[in-house]
Amino acid sequence: MSFASPGSSTFSASPVSSPSSGSSLPPPDFELASAYPEVAWVRQAAAAWDWTALRQYVDSLPPGTDRAFVVRVISEVPGVEQSLRELVAAAPYDVFALTVLGAREIQVGWGIRTAARAERVSREQFAAFHERLREAEKLLIRATALDPSQDAAWAERLNTARGLQLGQNEARRRYDRLAAHHPHHFTGQARLLQQLCPKWGGSWEKAHGFARECLLGAPAGALNGGLVAETHVEHWLDLPARQGRTDYLRQPHVHAELVEAAERSVSHSEFRRPYGWVTVQGSFAVLFSLIGDRARAAEHFRALGNLASEYPWAYLGNPADAYVKHRDAALGRG
Repeated sequence: MSFASPGSSTFSASPVSSPSSGSSLPPPDFELASAYPEVAWVRQAAAAWDWTALRQYVDSLPPGTDRAFVVRVISEVPGVEQSLRELVAAAPYDVFALTVLGAREIQVGWGIRTAARAERVSREQFAAFHERLREAEKLLIRATALDPSQDAAWAERLNTARGLQLGQNEARRRYDRLAAHHPHHFTGQARLLQQLCPKWGGSWEKAHGFARECLLGAPAGALNGGLVAETHVEHWLDLPARQGRTDYLRQPHVHAELVEAAERSVSHSEFRRPYGWVTVQGSFAVLFSLIGDRARAAEHFRALGNLASEYPWAYLGNPADAYVKHRDAALGRG
């Protein structure tokens, strides 16, 4: 069975209309395909194991597209590993198949481990998790050896580096190999940023420094400024008490950094809503809301319409409830 590829050759956000001040606001929409309609086709083609159509679609994406996004969408479709294993067995030098199967093994592995802190993960979970990641490593090493410019494979190898605890130096080496071909790769940068946080053996100095490096190195209007917001979200979450978290965010330098990052990225006139923009807008909306800067929070909520992503809203409790609470406050509807 073959599916025709979507008309657009790249992932582009659906138009978002901001509700008028007198209208009732719709509930937040966490469905990825609502922001990127192509996702529905990709999922359908993956579920039908139509690798020819998917390969053609990925190959048709313009230079600079973050292909790790497409690979992640495919890898989240249940059961695709069965067909992909057969494909790799028949064509062991197929970079596309190696990359997608590696990503799928990682998805299954992280599902076994869960997102819990290490002390809450059982020995059996860790064993199964590491087994999946080691299988993924074999596939992805082969993919990057065959094609060193394969951005999605390098991005997935940043996940295996973190999960297998290969250390900061190895993670940075892998990122540098990715950046040599894709210097502003948002998914790769976001994955290295997680590695640089204290919960994965890094430090806040390293995490904030890398985020700023990405911000200043990226073109005007690029998504990379969102990494500054993500680092502050992670730092805020790591603090123990509510008052301590509030005091941290309300430091003048934190607010100034967030304003600068937003103005260089999602609030810039050159910004074009690439993959990831919903999460980044949400991160700025969360932070400006928690700081108490409702005017700037409102700007990001208006840009979102009613689109949302689980991250970062899940850090505030029930994602939908948190989104509505802070949106209503920012737009003066409380």
